[in-house]
Amino acid sequence: MTDTIAVDTHSDIDALQQKAKDHLWMHFARQSTMETSGVPIITRGLGHHVYDIEGREYFDGLAGLFVVNAGHGRTRLAEAAARQAEQLAYFPIWSYAHPSAIELADRLAGYAPADLNRVFFSTGGGEAVETAFKLAKYYWKLQGRPTKHKVISRSVAYHGTPQGALAITGIPGMKEMFEPVTPGGFRVPNTNFYRAAEMGAPADDLEAFGLWAANRIEEMILFEGPETVAAVFLEPVQNSGGCFPPPPGYFARVREICDRYDVLLVSDEVICAFGRLGHMFACDAYGYVPDMITCAKAMTSGYSPIGATIVSEKIYAPFAEGNTSFAHGYTFGGHPVSAAVALENLDIFEEEGLNERVRENSPRFRAELEKLLDLPIVGDVRGDGYFFGIELVKDKQTRETFDDDESEQLLRGFLSKALFDAGLYCRADDRGDPVIQLAPPLTIGPAEFTEIEQKLRGVLTEASNRI
Repeated sequence: MTDTIAVDTHSDIDALQQKAKDHLWMHFARQSTMETSGVPIITRGLGHHVYDIEGREYFDGLAGLFVVNAGHGRTRLAEAAARQAEQLAYFPIWSYAHPSAIELADRLAGYAPADLNRVFFSTGGGEAVETAFKLAKYYWKLQGRPTKHKVISRSVAYHGTPQGALAITGIPGMKEMFEPVTPGGFRVPNTNFYRAAEMGAPADDLEAFGLWAANRIEEMILFEGPETVAAVFLEPVQNSGGCFPPPPGYFARVREICDRYDVLLVSDEVICAFGRLGHMFACDAYGYVPDMITCAKAMTSGYSPIGATIVSEKIYAPFAEGNTSFAHGYTFGGHPVSAAVALENLDIFEEEGLNERVRENSPRFRAELEKLLDLPIVGDVRGDGYFFGIELVKDKQTRETFDDDESEQLLRGFLSKALFDAGLYCRADDRGDPVIQLAPPLTIGPAEFTEIEQKLRGVLTEASNRI
């Protein structure tokens, strides 16, 4: 399929590629690849498709980067941004306010569970996590307990790239080049039931495994000393490593542990909030109330950057009176245009019933992907909502994974390009065992589930033949 593109000739395309090669430093990417093969240049999006500079169409199976939940090409979101920019393009919320930030804070507090009523805006997910980390430490200082500064997160979990958020991130390979990072981050096992036996955990009882994993948090708190631990950071469904959902009873037990030892529970919902699991906030999907929620990405469906840390009245209380302030903020936090776009985006969610759509269709999406289990390279399909991971294995019977060199050859040497060439943009990820991740726009349904499965089947069949 062809489409109108921003440039008209191969010479124009070549010029853009050269400019990218000369000047663009891409994120989480090997710059050397541009020297040999250039970079895919995406120029337009519509619905659940994006188009490259030569007009080729791709199914956006990752919603950009777990972001474009309402789909591409929403004119009303662009118009909302333009209206706000014409009226008030920018003003800080450093001791001042503007209507769109006020209205959005009210809206988010209304969606959040229990008494999580206070909203601190940032411009992205890493900043939202950084805010929660700093706030947790400061809160305990204000309670006269300054030794409570450590934080616990899960193995292979990703929580962002700022120095504080990086300390919470549980991926050693993402930290070693920046060490020493902010101290105080400690790791516990994640909830990858497929690999339970390798962790020495119950491997034939999902609920028992969940309690085992939760109890490792208690074990770590006791080992480090409850008077030193400030908070536990957990994603409702862990992204990195390939979509690890919580077993039944897991979060209830975690909440119980945090309450017992006076440890704050932070629900990192940068990916999971705003419909990815069929709820505005994913903690509602699993029936737990955290002390803080971090969110970003799909709040605007990516049409403008924003992030937020939503906190309980308990956390906010020390700041409600007297001279105490939180000496932290961002120039573009609560940006008027971003806040206006977020409000319009949330209107779309409600009007089109996107959360309900996800809850209704998730079992069908899972069933379609589980058809791939007949391929020898597919070991596990897991996830929830519109958020799934497909773990790839070298030997299905023994669950043997690929070594580093094999994973490199499989993912970067073949799968990433082959999937893109097949018209499917998704993530082939090796931050743990090799997985393919899917998190498409929430607007798709059964016909698109089949399309995704068929595109994956073709590429994974070829990959199986290469093992």
